Amino acid sequence: MPMESKMIEEISENKFNECVKGKAVIDFFAEWCMPCLMMAPILEEVSDRFKNVKFCKVNIEDNQALASKFKVMSIPTIVVFNNGKEVARINGLQQADVLEEKLNSYF
Repeated sequence: MPMESKMIEEISENKFNECVKGKAVIDFFAEWCMPCLMMAPILEEVSDRFKNVKFCKVNIEDNQALASKFKVMSIPTIVVFNNGKEVARINGLQQADVLEEKLNSYF
């Protein structure tokens, strides 16, 4: 039986604080950004390996205040949170194994 993949929920400002309460990975992206589109399935794959980490994504076009608050200057930008505090930031398209290795160092 194939493993059930968890879809990464797209959130807006009203759900943001709830998402980053514990351990979380937030993908700041835009629908017109080709590296962001390429990153989506990689994040899905990596998220399956981190069962105790919440993965969410934020569309910067729809949530400009959040993008501004976290000073997202380029996309894709992945921000790693632990108990509501930013602990790391990963910019640009990442390979799955590289991303997993980086996330392992934070969780």
